[in-house]
Amino acid sequence: MHIVVVLVPLTALALILCAALPSAMRRFGLALPVLALVSLISVPLTTNAGEWLERHVDSNALVRRHTELGDGLLPWAIALFLLSTAVWWSYRRAVHRTPDVVGTTSKVALPLRVTAAVLSLIIGVGAGVQVYRIGDSGAKAAWHDGYSAVAHTDHA
Repeated sequence: MHIVVVLVPLTALALILCAALPSAMRRFGLALPVLALVSLISVPLTTNAGEWLERHVDSNALVRRHTELGDGLLPWAIALFLLSTAVWWSYRRAVHRTPDVVGTTSKVALPLRVTAAVLSLIIGVGAGVQVYRIGDSGAKAAWHDGYSAVAHTDHA
């Protein structure tokens, strides 16, 4: 269930691009909030799988840390979804207000676009950092005491 490792950063990047560049939003369209929704849904599924695994492996501080960090991703995923939906909706609303004008993306108010871009950057970077921290703690938990400085000579 490591799809979160791909989807959350991908959603964050797409959100930042769409908020900053109306041309990117025009290309993404409804795919942006749909991607954010799939990311959001994948977080509790992955968290539940991780908690199941935690109950079935030897517990140690590294496993507990990984689980605790995993629980902290849901607020970031919710924020990604809400902001993605807001960016999509505001873009769509601006386009529908002036459908006959070419380049209607310029009608999206600049202060709104700047605010959305800054919020997207903050939330996107925060979500990415959280995914990195979770992954790093998971790798430490998985590889703890699993490394040997001496190579095994029997490859059976």
